[in-house]
Amino acid sequence: MIDMYPVLPLKPDKVASVAFHHPWIFSGALGKHDPTEHGSLVHVADPKGKILGTGTYSNRGSIAVRVFEFDKTEITVDWFIKRFQEAQSRRALMGFGHGTDTTGYRVVFGESDNLPGLIVDRYESVLVMQLATAGIDRLRPLLIEALMRAFQPASLIDRSDMPGRQDEGLSAHAEIVLGSDPGGVEFTEYGSWFLAEPISGQKTGFYLDQKDLRREIQRLAADRRVLNLFSYTGSNGVAALKGGAKSVHHVDSSEPALALCGQHLELNSLDPSKMTTECADVFQWLDAHPKDRYDMIIIDPPALIKSQKDMESGRKAYHFLNRAALRMLNDGGILVSSSCSAFFTEPDFSFTLRRASVQAETTLHPIKVIYQSTDHLVSVYFPEAAYLKSFVCQVRR
Repeated sequence: MIDMYPVLPLKPDKVASVAFHHPWIFSGALGKHDPTEHGSLVHVADPKGKILGTGTYSNRGSIAVRVFEFDKTEITVDWFIKRFQEAQSRRALMGFGHGTDTTGYRVVFGESDNLPGLIVDRYESVLVMQLATAGIDRLRPLLIEALMRAFQPASLIDRSDMPGRQDEGLSAHAEIVLGSDPGGVEFTEYGSWFLAEPISGQKTGFYLDQKDLRREIQRLAADRRVLNLFSYTGSNGVAALKGGAKSVHHVDSSEPALALCGQHLELNSLDPSKMTTECADVFQWLDAHPKDRYDMIIIDPPALIKSQKDMESGRKAYHFLNRAALRMLNDGGILVSSSCSAFFTEPDFSFTLRRASVQAETTLHPIKVIYQSTDHLVSVYFPEAAYLKSFVCQVRR
């Protein structure tokens, strides 16, 4: 039988990882093989020649093959449509999608949905995709046709403008693939209204992974004065005010993001007199406001540790933020502290909070640890998908 794609053999002692369906095959696991084009589709086989999987090849970095299917298969438009339909059906089981109270969610989360390198987010009838690898980028025409046939979107946006594409030898780009610029797209999340900006916003236009944290903030915010650091467009503030917070003060370095905070209040019929915004560097702002006091402080910074080389500076930054926040919290107040840095593990985070609490002369009583929402699922075959964690703690003096 003629193989559809080049066959890359595995070393005898490296077959187990593929047999247990981990989607990454590292370059050191491959046996001797012919030169293979970067980004091409390949099969991987055991030393006897039995094909174990089909995926895309990379000659950049340590991950040589990202497996799409643990079998011999042909990657076609119909294959993608089937995968998209399966991913959507899982989101329906999670309670997300048409006819639910959540119409903004992640449809495809890369390896966790057996589609390595691909992100697809949905805001009502608008789809936004991100292509992170050379392999998935080469399949872009098939992806576009499959997305259009599977979802019939009003607009399809390509936001493949992530810095990480450079590692795969790809340039960053953003464009409207189908339809027109949707501008701000209104969608619901657990019954609350939010606004995504697929063309100009961060990530794909909104931080969809913090659904469960926002729900917890709403539960705990009653009668509290809330400080929302790294507020972006104020979604955590909406949750706090819907939960009965006395006031919310947003601090962020982006004027355009802060300008949307008011629109979010209007969408949810919330009292604008209870919200204030301030454009500032959060680190500098904390230095300048040591005597301010709040009943809840939310810290949700961008990834401060993007690689191992950032560990020392990132730990110091997380420590500074949390120590400063703890010093500003009233007795019995609530600290909500998040990290989206995958390299900064939950034990690392816990240790940092412990040090910060001792130096701030406070005691932390954990209420809950919250992770990325289920549409950003962590597959049992791919635990590396876990990255987001938020500690919610009561603070005692």
